[in-house]
Amino acid sequence: MEIQVNGKIKQLPKEVETVADLLHYFGLDAKMVIVEQNKEIVSKDNFQGANLQSNDTIELVRFVGGG
Repeated sequence: MEIQVNGKIKQLPKEVETVADLLHYFGLDAKMVIVEQNKEIVSKDNFQGANLQSNDTIELVRFVGGG
């Protein structure tokens, strides 16, 4: 499946089916990420149920600590 992630086209393996799978694939902690799918924020409670489709546009915003 081909989707756009943060402005870049990515070819994903078939086992990446949901937002939760996508975060795992990229090694991201779901607690530290905001996900926008096709210009809609995905609730953290719905990461497992948010299915990905070819040509989706995904934006991943990570929280970074510092001081």
